[in-house]
Amino acid sequence: MADHDTTPLVDLRSDTVTRPTPEMRAAMAEAEVGDDVYGEDPTVNALEAEVAALFGHEAALFAPTGSMANQIALQLLVPPGAELLCDADAHVVTYEVGAAAAYGGISSRTWPAAGADLDPERIAAMIRPDGYHAVPTRAIAVEQTHNRGGGGVIPLATLRELRRIADDAGLALHCDGARIWHAHVADGVPLAHYGELFDTLSVCLSKGLGAPVGSLVVSSAERIARARIIRKRLGGGMRQVGVLAAAGRYAVRHHVDRLAVDHARAARLAEALAPFGVLAGPVRTNIVPLDLTKSALDAPALAAAARSRGVLVSVLGPRTARLVTHYDVDDGGVARAIEVLTAIFRG
Repeated sequence: MADHDTTPLVDLRSDTVTRPTPEMRAAMAEAEVGDDVYGEDPTVNALEAEVAALFGHEAALFAPTGSMANQIALQLLVPPGAELLCDADAHVVTYEVGAAAAYGGISSRTWPAAGADLDPERIAAMIRPDGYHAVPTRAIAVEQTHNRGGGGVIPLATLRELRRIADDAGLALHCDGARIWHAHVADGVPLAHYGELFDTLSVCLSKGLGAPVGSLVVSSAERIARARIIRKRLGGGMRQVGVLAAAGRYAVRHHVDRLAVDHARAARLAEALAPFGVLAGPVRTNIVPLDLTKSALDAPALAAAARSRGVLVSVLGPRTARLVTHYDVDDGGVARAIEVLTAIFRG
């Protein structure tokens, strides 16, 4: 953009770039706080109780990041030297810099990436029981919605079948629910129905819900008591953190239902770009995945051209990119992005 151009950027890189709303900032400023390591921050305690209840579980634990929340959950379910099954594009093995192995001693094995399109029977065939020199499988992790799978939603029936398979094999089931709020809005599945299927969930406040920071581990009271120890070991013990938990409470109370607006805006983007043959798959939620294999542009070239015109695009690979709608991109921003991107693809 020219130096004199003061038009705000339309940032479609991620829903992590949102800024707290004025109402959220007010809630943060007014938060009652205490020392959370002692369990004495009333705002944190309230957030944990409220989110646990939404998912029908006994307890929850506030963590500073989604990666920490996932790794706490995995350590609760998989002892050192045992195995986790997940897909090859799962966040827990793609974007968490080897934490499961480095900090949990957890071995992982993956099925070919298919986003939200799971084959429970294929997963069942991968399970290794205890035996001679085998690494025993102890848990399965899935992602709802699936980040690198273009925001796809795993159907409730598929998750129920996976729960049956896990029960038959005596395994635990973890949900990386960073964007489970989007799945809830897209499919109308009550959060408690998701909660009843998983032994642990991690749910994020700082993506589509727009809080500045924070995720929660959701599980039984016994597991969450152990989770507090693991969180401390990982450096996640926090003090007067109610100022952040207040943002999360506001987000959960006020920003879940409005995710439908982000989904509609993503659908508008997808509809506008469909004629150019660059959509990587159907758009179910707030992520528009782009496959530029048949395009004259590669992903870095697209991102550079879009940035020069005031639109930010996320590059995932040489020929893959994505657009993510969120609270900070309104209808005008979507219209501007469509104008810029369609002009680029037309050449």
